[in-house]
Amino acid sequence: MSIVNETEVVDYIYFFGRRHIVEQILKIERIEKYYGNKSSLTKAIDNISFEVDKGEYVAIMGASGSGKTTLLNCISTIDRVTSGHIYVSGEDITKLKGNALNKFRREELGFIFQDFNLLETLTAYENIALALSIQNVKAKEIDSRIRDVAEKLEITEVLKKYPYQMSGGQKQRVASARAIITKPKMIMADEPTGALDSKAAKMLLERFSYLNQALEATILMVTHDAFTASYSSRVIFIKDGKIFNEIYRGGDSRKVYFNKIIDVVTVLGGDLNDAL
Repeated sequence: MSIVNETEVVDYIYFFGRRHIVEQILKIERIEKYYGNKSSLTKAIDNISFEVDKGEYVAIMGASGSGKTTLLNCISTIDRVTSGHIYVSGEDITKLKGNALNKFRREELGFIFQDFNLLETLTAYENIALALSIQNVKAKEIDSRIRDVAEKLEITEVLKKYPYQMSGGQKQRVASARAIITKPKMIMADEPTGALDSKAAKMLLERFSYLNQALEATILMVTHDAFTASYSSRVIFIKDGKIFNEIYRGGDSRKVYFNKIIDVVTVLGGDLNDAL
């Protein structure tokens, strides 16, 4: 019997288009979302189904109004589906209510927003620590975990600073630290590079890749930008509330993957031209 080392196995699986992770973290099952009333009804999500494995880095792309942010909001329980089911680690989160729903958001999800959402009256350290304090984690462990994540995201030097003393890139990395400090099942990122210049955006995306590859963080990221999406391992394209296409990076270089993303955007026509 031949012996195959772990690196060869990973390379083999990536070559054939998808990294194989045993644990399924997310299952979307025929979800629909309507807004409005009978006289004026809008279908924002139209019968979408897909799955995400633990450790995947999935980008969701689409033009403004395509339903991509609504989809992310439904997965993160900010919004409720009209029909269908969303399972996280086998639990149907569409049925969660009250304290159970709050507990799920607090402990299972990490959020990264375009506008950072940091508390201006708290230092970076205090902003990151807040989520752990709510969970009654001991001060010594809080400090240890913050120092560790700060080193990984290269923000140790700003831990004592307030948001107004930080650059946009530093703020977003602090927000990212806050999102992952509780070790959530999924990190939900909504246009995380939208408020950053190109240098800060690239640095943040490289940190995302590190979190995904080294720490097996599962990331779902909404973006309209092909460059940002090219850091992911899979792109799901949304058009008119439906899945239009889906591509995997596999063993491709990021440049080749980027070109494949652009090819799909081209097929979409002018829908994303204003965004690119």
